Amino acid sequence: MIRMQIVERPGMELYRVIKRAIRSKDLRTFALERHGARVVHNRYPGYMKWLDAAGAIACEIHAPEPTEEWQLLSAVVGMLARRFPREAESIHVQLIAPPEEPVRRKRRKKR
Repeated sequence: MIRMQIVERPGMELYRVIKRAIRSKDLRTFALERHGARVVHNRYPGYMKWLDAAGAIACEIHAPEPTEEWQLLSAVVGMLARRFPREAESIHVQLIAPPEEPVRRKRRKKR
């Protein structure tokens, strides 16, 4: 899982602007599900949970395979850089490592 925080410039209301662009089909590569709580990409598997915080957007990226999360991250960062450079101030990315698999011990053979 990847966690991301998108910090908006003061007074820009980036969360509302992005959701409006998705709903009006101005951003055709993204779609909203579950009444706007989930954001999905048209090509890449997985989804993003977005939550509006004061002056920022908190985002969690989930994909069926942990190795595919980078595609959604790349798509979101590219969209922000291309479409909303005036509204977005910074992006903070936090990489959450998947839990380690337990080490399996070999059984000894009985004699």
